[in-house]
Amino acid sequence: MSAFQPNWLPIALGSVPHADAAAAWRAILGAFQEIPFWPALPRRSYLENMYAQFSERFPGVRFDKGRIHVDRQRDLNPDLERLYLAYLEDDLSYGHTGRDHAAGLARLRDREVALPEKMVALKGHLAGPISLGLTIVDRNQRPVLYDEVLADAVGKHLRLKAAWQERELSRFARQTILLLEEPYMASFGSAFVSLPREQVVGLLEEVFAGLKGLKGVHCCGNTDWPILLSTSADIVSLDAYDYAESLARHPEEVARFLERGGIIDWGIVPAGPAAEGETAVSLADRLEAAMGRLVDEGVPHEALARAGLVSPSCGLGALTPALAEHILRLTADVSRELQARLVPEPVAPAEETGTST
Repeated sequence: MSAFQPNWLPIALGSVPHADAAAAWRAILGAFQEIPFWPALPRRSYLENMYAQFSERFPGVRFDKGRIHVDRQRDLNPDLERLYLAYLEDDLSYGHTGRDHAAGLARLRDREVALPEKMVALKGHLAGPISLGLTIVDRNQRPVLYDEVLADAVGKHLRLKAAWQERELSRFARQTILLLEEPYMASFGSAFVSLPREQVVGLLEEVFAGLKGLKGVHCCGNTDWPILLSTSADIVSLDAYDYAESLARHPEEVARFLERGGIIDWGIVPAGPAAEGETAVSLADRLEAAMGRLVDEGVPHEALARAGLVSPSCGLGALTPALAEHILRLTADVSRELQARLVPEPVAPAEETGTST
């Protein structure tokens, strides 16, 4: 864990609804000065869809009419050999995410973005191994995560993707944050996601192992929070607007997570039209009430107060640009409100006094 202090700073997931990378960066930097993030632009191209964005060079992958699939009729061994050789040699160039898949990241890498002087961290993101592995399918619509060889490939592929991205971000900031987005974890334990706990943890840890900066995982629904809290994630991110109660059911696990220096990213700003009916005060009240439920169950308030970030509840890519920009500004406003309530004022050093002899 680094010396990073969360201080209820605003953060966000990756997607925004803009079709132009420059416009997206202007919107982000207009609201987020301390922890900007590079924008994913799914409306610019299907290849910037969260799953297609990070499937580039996965063994045998094909993009066909909005579907990501692996062609098992071809020999996958050459592709698998290339992946495993890059993995064994720690060749991060394999993890390169190209301009076609991430125009916003390319604009940053080309130094076409003036990052703010107030920046304390630079954030990136990528699809998590569970969600990506359940999205990529074979010709029979069977997710690759149920294929032993390809499931292992998912973890190694994303480890290189994550490590390459972190390296690129570290060229612009000493402190980096990388969040794995795992929406499919909301279905963990159901017939739809019938995976053993050990496989889920193992895949997440495979990706985390390639990272040196802050790392975390986001789920925008109810999930088995003890699984995510038990990993080496520095940050656990949730939709706190609709699902904070689900986290409060696991106070012991939350307390242990905080004790080891973990940070909770509270997605208290609704990522949709509901945001138009909320204010910074109403959302700060709602978040404090959510924290209160954990405190009632024995989690120390001080531990929660010193380990919080605030964010929209989910990605913004499906909204209108105007609504997305409103949500970014509202998130920054909620951050300032929470800082006023929960971040103690620094104590000024006492003036030295003494007597002469």
